[in-house]
Amino acid sequence: MIAQLIRWSIANRFLVLLAAIFLAAGGVWSLAHIPLDALPDLSDTQVIIRTAWPGQSPQVVEDQLTYPLATTMLSVPGAKTVRGYSFFGDSYVYVLFEDGTDQYWARSRVLEYLSQLRDRLPSGISPALGPDATGVGWIYEYSLIDRSGQHDLGELTAIQDWFLRYQLKTVPDVAEVATVGGMQRAWQVVPDPQALAARGISVQQIIDAIRAANGAGGGSVIEQGEAELMVRSLGYLKTVEDFRAVPMTRNADATPVLLGDIAQIRRGPAFRRGIAELDGEGEVVGGVIVLRSGKNALAAI
Repeated sequence: MIAQLIRWSIANRFLVLLAAIFLAAGGVWSLAHIPLDALPDLSDTQVIIRTAWPGQSPQVVEDQLTYPLATTMLSVPGAKTVRGYSFFGDSYVYVLFEDGTDQYWARSRVLEYLSQLRDRLPSGISPALGPDATGVGWIYEYSLIDRSGQHDLGELTAIQDWFLRYQLKTVPDVAEVATVGGMQRAWQVVPDPQALAARGISVQQIIDAIRAANGAGGGSVIEQGEAELMVRSLGYLKTVEDFRAVPMTRNADATPVLLGDIAQIRRGPAFRRGIAELDGEGEVVGGVIVLRSGKNALAAI
């Protein structure tokens, strides 16, 4: 057999040379287009469900969010493992599917079962799916550093969240750009307990008053000539004075009680659970780029 193959190759040198050229060209093309990855994606197909319930303890989150979500996800077709985690104010449910399950088919099945569950969850709670990525989709990290000292962590976080993050999300195959560390700038309302007790005002009333005072309303239109002018009212709270002027109630002599009379209003960082640090030189604002499932990490980077 081998001897016959050798004799045939000697008799047909041109065909052998042509086949060798095609094989060499195919090898060069394959080498140039082979997907390169430091960590090949061998993870299971998974769908993450995140549900936020601010201010609630892990036990309450477990009983009213994680448990009903996890038990419902057990019935999803193709699901082999369901893992639930309860934290302070957050619930995470991981649904792992059988090997070979299409990522987007799995997400559509999870959404289908979530729609059946919404009525059983507490009022105002809306579960959301995580990005369409896998367990090894964390492909790139970067940090925002201001060595001139002109911007604090809050300003760097704002640059990351409102500018850089959206630009990076337009890159093909990027599923999510997450912010790590930094500080979220927020308005802080610090009530005076004695002032609240003296006027019979509760913290919930303060929350309702701020929510009612911050917003915009629309009305009808006014016809003027051949144009229609829209009637609207803008009432967004933008400054400390705006917050202080929020009406709360009235005294016995009909004098209005304002938010500034019973609470301190200031600008500061929101509550945070961790930091990002680089090279032992202090805090920075970090970013994490997450790759879409099934895409080439090298091409995205």
